[in-house]
Amino acid sequence: MQQMMGDHAPVAVEEYEYEGLPPNFTLAENMAAGAFAGIAEHTLMYPFDLLKTRLQVIKPSPGGLYTSLSHALSTISKAEGVASLWRGISSVVLGAGPAHAVYFATYEAVKHAMGGNMGNEHHPLAAATSGACATIASDALMNPFDVIKQRMQVHGSVYRSIAQCTRTVYKNEGLAAFYVSYPTTLCMTVPFTALQFTAYESLSKVINPKKGYDPITHCTSGALAGAFAAGLTTPLDVIKTLLQTRGTARDAEIRSARGIFRAASIIKRQHGYAGFFRGLRPRIITAMPSTAICWSSYEMAKAYFIRHQDD
Repeated sequence: MQQMMGDHAPVAVEEYEYEGLPPNFTLAENMAAGAFAGIAEHTLMYPFDLLKTRLQVIKPSPGGLYTSLSHALSTISKAEGVASLWRGISSVVLGAGPAHAVYFATYEAVKHAMGGNMGNEHHPLAAATSGACATIASDALMNPFDVIKQRMQVHGSVYRSIAQCTRTVYKNEGLAAFYVSYPTTLCMTVPFTALQFTAYESLSKVINPKKGYDPITHCTSGALAGAFAAGLTTPLDVIKTLLQTRGTARDAEIRSARGIFRAASIIKRQHGYAGFFRGLRPRIITAMPSTAICWSSYEMAKAYFIRHQDD
């Protein structure tokens, strides 16, 4: 592999195309790149994720009602302290590494099997399918950590540690509580990831037709793809949040919600169709840098392993 030319010029590859991964690129290296990307993304963007959760909660506890993203940020910082913006982050760090390792390993394997690395043409079906398979596999691992995270994020949360939250939820609601939102999560993340991967692959090929390692391309493509996918799947994210935080709700109807359609009917009845777009702005604002960081981190780690193999 040749060295990078200039500050932002893509790295040229002689024996194989960067996007296609070399034959000796191991599963462990691919999973390590994915884990690095996941931890980097979730750690850096966690405060915005907390704000999104707070804004999406239906009928929050007193003091937990916010009118905008800026209002939520200022209120939480003043009333609970700036450190509260990172409450529950340990759950994400523990889950994001393994989940994203599985995520990107599955993505690369399925994309390669479906011919997504062949030629310079677009392969939307391969990108969408690899993204869907990746999220099904990773969400099975990440969903319990996500439930714990959101239980700790909501206003008035009584949980002070992952262990305490896990024990309490398991004791009061059983093992099913950690997966009650899994079908909804898949209904959201499968189209989200399919849309994101398709947009990312297409944008990358347009912006960077030589398919070399180019941080600017990966960052830009990731941000635009994330915003596009996040905006279209916000209603499903609101439903997921209701199901994952139902155990902390004061509303008896919300506490008894058991599935996607039941949760959707509660949102529609209490807030109308506008209720399905609660937290739209923070979701998009969060998704753009999140996916930019995730893709940039993953591509950087992947390029690192390829470069060292070539040396």
